[in-house]
Amino acid sequence: MSIKDRLYVATIGEDAVDAAREFQIGLEIDEYCTASNMDQLQFPKIDSLVRGKMEGISRFVMHAPFNELFPAAIDPLALELAYRRLEQSYQLTKTYGINRMVVHTGYVPYVYFKSWFLERSVEFWQNFMKNKPHNFHIMIENVLEDEPHTLAKLIQSIDDQRIRACLDVGHANCTTTLDLMEWVETLGPWLSHVHIHNNNKVYDNHWTLDEGAIDYNRILKGFQRYAPGNLTYTLENLTCRRSLDWLSENGWLE
Repeated sequence: MSIKDRLYVATIGEDAVDAAREFQIGLEIDEYCTASNMDQLQFPKIDSLVRGKMEGISRFVMHAPFNELFPAAIDPLALELAYRRLEQSYQLTKTYGINRMVVHTGYVPYVYFKSWFLERSVEFWQNFMKNKPHNFHIMIENVLEDEPHTLAKLIQSIDDQRIRACLDVGHANCTTTLDLMEWVETLGPWLSHVHIHNNNKVYDNHWTLDEGAIDYNRILKGFQRYAPGNLTYTLENLTCRRSLDWLSENGWLE
């Protein structure tokens, strides 16, 4: 089953824009992962860059900033910072005509008890979405989590159809001893978006799909089994052409 109509490439890839235009796929905008790019000093240059990349492409996802942003923060000032930066990112999605935004959980092992993290995160995201339109969606992405169950419970507890999970397969591969298929199966009912890239299971290398420890034919088949429907995919590679060729050769773009 082809994923081409639901496939994006991340703009961290030096060849992402050319590939998106050639293959007629979407872009995930990563320029604002660094929050200061939204500020007055950097914004005019970054905004011009982003608008240039968007030309000739019709589908987009925004990746929100995440550095030092903790939606379950204990410190009220840290919590305020997370809210302000994510709100800035939301306002940008409106100017670009984008209605889907990827955000990080902000979970930090040994800092948060999972029960605390869950309670605080539910409150944060419910408050964040109170004044957002019905057609705006966020996808909450795993980063340092060592299992998928907390993220699944978070989405279930928020209980808002506009909020779904984003499984970053590469992150999960580095942080867990569990079989990746357990992540796919557990998060399947809550998934809206996934990040796909490969690594050596030690570092978050962002290698192409054909190199590394992850068997992507198995993973993609797992998504079709456990998360059928309109699941979307973003290739997160520093150069993405090799991954696109691999997807094509293995029948995923037909």
